[in-house]
Amino acid sequence: MNGEFLQALEQIAKEKGISKELLIDAIDVALVSAFKKNFGTSQNVKVQINRETGEVDVYALKTVVEEVDNEFMQISLQDAKAIDKNYEAGNVVETKVTPKNFGRIAAQTAKQVVVQRIREAERGIIFDEYISRENEIVTGLVQRKEKNSVFIDLGKTEAILGPGEQTPNEVYNIGDRIKTYIVEVKKTTKGPQIILSRTHPGLVKRLFELEVPEIQSGIVEIKSIAREAGSRTKIAVYSHDENIDPVGACVGQRGHRVQVIVDELKGEKIDIIQWSNDPEIFVGSALSPAKVIEVFADKETNAARVVVGDSQLSLAIGKEGQNARLAAKLTGWKIDIKSQSQAYGI
Repeated sequence: MNGEFLQALEQIAKEKGISKELLIDAIDVALVSAFKKNFGTSQNVKVQINRETGEVDVYALKTVVEEVDNEFMQISLQDAKAIDKNYEAGNVVETKVTPKNFGRIAAQTAKQVVVQRIREAERGIIFDEYISRENEIVTGLVQRKEKNSVFIDLGKTEAILGPGEQTPNEVYNIGDRIKTYIVEVKKTTKGPQIILSRTHPGLVKRLFELEVPEIQSGIVEIKSIAREAGSRTKIAVYSHDENIDPVGACVGQRGHRVQVIVDELKGEKIDIIQWSNDPEIFVGSALSPAKVIEVFADKETNAARVVVGDSQLSLAIGKEGQNARLAAKLTGWKIDIKSQSQAYGI
């Protein structure tokens, strides 16, 4: 190694946001291993790099003792005092043992360490960036497909949209730009693994936060979401300002705000419902678009019996029970739906 190498090291450290001293410390450790590997020594050694010239020296470290049991690790007090009369038992004597051809080995080892540490640092930076963005939306390009998984290019790294996180009937073409939800960021031996989703209810929540200023400011709050991705979502909203209609704020003028979200979700239907702390009102609203006649809520069993008009029964239950199922998820109540005829024997 030489001064030019150290200058290059400093430049790399600045560009990659890595401490130069940490790099040199890592090189020190690697050089000790390289010395022992190449010269088969059992000595206790340390490596010293001159911060100005880049010159590398290896020193054998021996502890001063009265009687030597291990000549590789110890030196007698008599021999130590021959070097320097101030040495005492327990001191460590450093003796330069740098081999003639160690400079070439040192340079190769240092380069390997720097490359490895840069790779680790870059992975660490990416991990730190994306772990802080868990449960957030990211936009990326569909890069490739492998074994039913879709890989998304996020710019600095690649993320995975697994089969279970893909919305049914959505087609992901190479080069498509899509929004996804970061479910989890994991550390692996190959670097950070970023798990994305298009099916998570959090995706809908974040899309509403992006499109509705009243949600961003905290005036309107999303209380709960129930979703069957690709088909239908129900979202319950509440306004902390009585002058602001939470449903209207989410729908937007002429339905523009909600339409942007529907388009992003490729036509997924979205029911926006006003949240209420009165379970009878809330359950009744959750069954929208069906019109409800009466709701009887039993707080002890957390079950609600709902009565709808005969013509509204199929709408309230929904195709394959979807509307009732989503309403139950949204409210957290068990819902039993009866038609007017069934409930009152009319």
